[in-house]
Amino acid sequence: MSISFSGSELVNIAINIERRGIAFYDIMAKSADNEAALHIFQHLAGMEREHIAIFQDMLPEVDSYQISDPSGGEYNEYLQALVENAVFTDDMITGEMATQADSDFRAIELGISAEKDSILFYYQMKDIMPRQAYPAMDRIIAEEKSHLIQLSELRKQLAAL
Repeated sequence: MSISFSGSELVNIAINIERRGIAFYDIMAKSADNEAALHIFQHLAGMEREHIAIFQDMLPEVDSYQISDPSGGEYNEYLQALVENAVFTDDMITGEMATQADSDFRAIELGISAEKDSILFYYQMKDIMPRQAYPAMDRIIAEEKSHLIQLSELRKQLAAL
């Protein structure tokens, strides 16, 4: 059975992903041993907060937008799979993954994986959103890409230590 999303449902999913990202980066900041890692994690948590505000501003314009799926349900099933394997899962935040990040290096790797997943999700979300949402989605995608770059650079720095 395929699941159909409205525009507002997708935006609310994105808001929840960003909230989980804040929780993840806050936890990682509190446990960071490296000063650079601490600052990056704090910065990323702040950026995720900004993304929530952007998504909340989008809600009124996509509230009544119903997503059409010309593939007969496959696209909605694909989106559902992305959601079920969400970017920052509850397990990543509160469960074993956050506590397994026993080093800044491991925490950065978890962040990199989550940022790649978020980029994929937001590209897919953009593909089915109304055109007026494109500028906001483009901004968020660009920022998620910058998060990936920042984390990758930090991983290189820590690997060199």
